[in-house]
Amino acid sequence: MTDAAGVTFTAERPAGRVPPATAVPWPWIVAGVAFVAIVGAAGFRAVPGVLIHPLHEEFGWSVGVISAAVSLNLMLFGLTAPFAAALMDRFGMRRVVASALMVVAAGSGLSVNVSSSWQLLLCWGVLIGLGTGSMALAFVATVTGRWFVRHRGLVTGVLTAGSATGQLIFLPVTAAVAENQGWRTATLIVSGAALLVVPLVLLLLRERPADVGQVPYGAAGAEVVPAAPPQPAVARSLAVLRRAAYTRGFWLLVAGFAICGATTVGLVGTHFIPAAHDHGMPATTAAGLLAAVGVLDIIGTVFSGWLTDRVDSRILLAVYYALRGASLLVLPSLFGPIAAPSMLVFIVFYGLDWVATVPPTVALCRQLFGEDAPVVFGWVFASHQVGAAFAVVGAGLVRDHLGDYAMAWYVAGGLAVVAAVLSLRIPRADAHPAAAPQPVG
Repeated sequence: MTDAAGVTFTAERPAGRVPPATAVPWPWIVAGVAFVAIVGAAGFRAVPGVLIHPLHEEFGWSVGVISAAVSLNLMLFGLTAPFAAALMDRFGMRRVVASALMVVAAGSGLSVNVSSSWQLLLCWGVLIGLGTGSMALAFVATVTGRWFVRHRGLVTGVLTAGSATGQLIFLPVTAAVAENQGWRTATLIVSGAALLVVPLVLLLLRERPADVGQVPYGAAGAEVVPAAPPQPAVARSLAVLRRAAYTRGFWLLVAGFAICGATTVGLVGTHFIPAAHDHGMPATTAAGLLAAVGVLDIIGTVFSGWLTDRVDSRILLAVYYALRGASLLVLPSLFGPIAAPSMLVFIVFYGLDWVATVPPTVALCRQLFGEDAPVVFGWVFASHQVGAAFAVVGAGLVRDHLGDYAMAWYVAGGLAVVAAVLSLRIPRADAHPAAAPQPVG
C-alpha cells in the first residue's frame, strides 16, 4: 500500500520484523533528538535583534550594514535547504546534522574576533547561514516523512516549534548577557549550545526505521527502503526543482512562503527589538516580549499540526496569513516605553501565528509531490528565507532613511493579506497530475 506521502509499504509484515511490545520506541526517540538539534541550532536566531545596537555602538556600523549580514545568513539558510535534503538522502541525516551544528558553532565562535563588516558577513552570513540551512525545516520534512505515518502533521508541528523553543531559551539569556557582559559572551553561548548537541546526534539519531528493525509509526506493513539516490545531491535537487517548476501549486507555495519569511524572521524576528528600543523600551523587555512569542508559537504550531491532520491545509494557510496581516497593520501604534496591555494582546495574537504555517505547507508539499516532498519543501523554504532576507535589508533601509520602522510594518501587513489569497488558489492534489511523484534520474 502507499501512504499520502508516496511511501510504499508491503501488505503484511514479514516474519521477524514485528517489534516486540517492549521495543525501544525509535520514532519518538528520533523525533526527540531532532527537536533538541533544532533547538541547538536555533540559538543564532535570537542573536541578531539583540546585538544590532551593541554592534552599532562599538563599530559605528549602520543598521543597514548589520542587517546585510543577517540578510546573507537568511539567504544562504534558505538556498542551502533543498541541497541539504538531498544530502540527507545520500549521506544520511546524522552526518549532515552533526556537521551543520559544528559549522554553526564555528561561525558564532569566530564572530567574537570581528573588526570589519566583511568579517561579520563571513561569520554571521556565510558560515552560520550554511550551517543552519543544512538542518532547516527540510530536516523536519525528512524526519517526519521517514519515521511517521500516523500523527505526521502533529510531529511536524512539534519539530517546527523547536525553533521557537530555541528562541524562548536563548533570547532572554543573550539579551541579559549582552547587556551585562558584552555581546561577545552572548555569541559564545550560542556556539557552545550548538556543540553540546553534536554527541547526542551522533549517538541517537537513526536514518530509517528499517535500521533498527521497526516500521514507521502508524504504518500498516514493513517499510520498503528506497535505493540510494542515483544522482549526486546537487543534481537531484535541481532535477526535482525542474519538475516542480512546471506546476502552478509550487509557485503559489513559493510566493506565500516568501511572504511568510518576510513577515516573521525577516521583519519581526530581526527588527522588533530595535524598533521597540526606538520607542524607549529597554532591550531586555523587548527581548522578553519576543521570547513570549516563542512560547506562544510552540502552542500555535503544535495545534496547527493537529489541525493539519484534520482540516484542508489551504484554508489553514489563508486564515493564518490573514490574521498575521491584521496584527502587523496595527503594530506601529502599539510601541511605547513599556509593554502596554495592547502590546501584550499583539504578542499573544501574533505568537500563536508565528510559524503555524509550516505544518500545512509541508502537508501540501507531500500531497502534491509525493516522494520528492522533502526536496520540494527545501526549495519552498528557500523562498521563505529569500523573502526574509529582503525584509531584513528593506526594514533596515526604511529605518535609516525614514527614521522609524512604521512603513515596514504596513507593507508587511499588506503582503500577508496577499499570501492569504494566494493560498486559496493552491490546487488540490487530485487536480495536480503534473506534480505526481516520479522517479529521479
